[in-house]
Amino acid sequence: MKRKIVKICIGIVAVIALIHIVHMLTFDRTVQYRELIFYSANWPQELDGYRIAFAADTHRMSESSLQEVVAELNARNLDMFLLGGDYSLRNNKDDMMRMFAAFSEVQTTDGIFGVEGNHDRRFALNEIMPQFGMTFLGNKGLHVRDGFFLGGVEDFDPWPCVASATYGVQEGDFVLVLMHNPDISMEQPTAGIDLILAGHTHGGQVTFFGWAFYLYRGSITSYNLRFAYGWAESLDGVPVYVTRGLGRYTVPRVFARPQVVIFTMRHLS
Repeated sequence: MKRKIVKICIGIVAVIALIHIVHMLTFDRTVQYRELIFYSANWPQELDGYRIAFAADTHRMSESSLQEVVAELNARNLDMFLLGGDYSLRNNKDDMMRMFAAFSEVQTTDGIFGVEGNHDRRFALNEIMPQFGMTFLGNKGLHVRDGFFLGGVEDFDPWPCVASATYGVQEGDFVLVLMHNPDISMEQPTAGIDLILAGHTHGGQVTFFGWAFYLYRGSITSYNLRFAYGWAESLDGVPVYVTRGLGRYTVPRVFARPQVVIFTMRHLS
């Protein structure tokens, strides 16, 4: 009986391991394009239907993968493309140049904007991004359209500042803030912001059927599974969406499928 139980347990472990390996070699190598609708009474009525694509953590994506993403995004009628940081591994300029060159081909009506990640340096981004017609938002923001303010926050090194990123907001504006690390939304005031977009956590990257146990280490986020992926809230109750990102860091993704998120913004009457 003991031998049978041991064999059954070994069989279960083997099946679970096989499922994870198959998922890693198939779904986790295929980008998910997640379409979401965001309703807000503060969103300008004249911009109803505005479409924003958001991607982060590209790291060292292959050229063919980058071109596939660009082609897919160009078929989605975008008004804006937002980049959430970590464009290379350890501020590798060649990787950043290659990634920005590819993403500069994404067609939008209002442009491409990005912030710094923990693998980036703001000085390099400030130099490189404008070469490809992109805008780097380092603790600053701007009015993209009347009633729509976009701000971008630097990463923890050296110092993020949400207040600086939202300087110039006018009463009645819809305020969207882009940041790499979602932990910032728990450690600085976010009142007055309507939507926060972040990345960094990779959805846990290596998970158990999607359970991001690796985030409990505390070295990536101080809030365990709060910001694993998907919808969360800042300390002030502002909606935060955390993407799983596109690339990978060192090890393959396991039940943490790469993704690009496309928001259709709707005025809520």
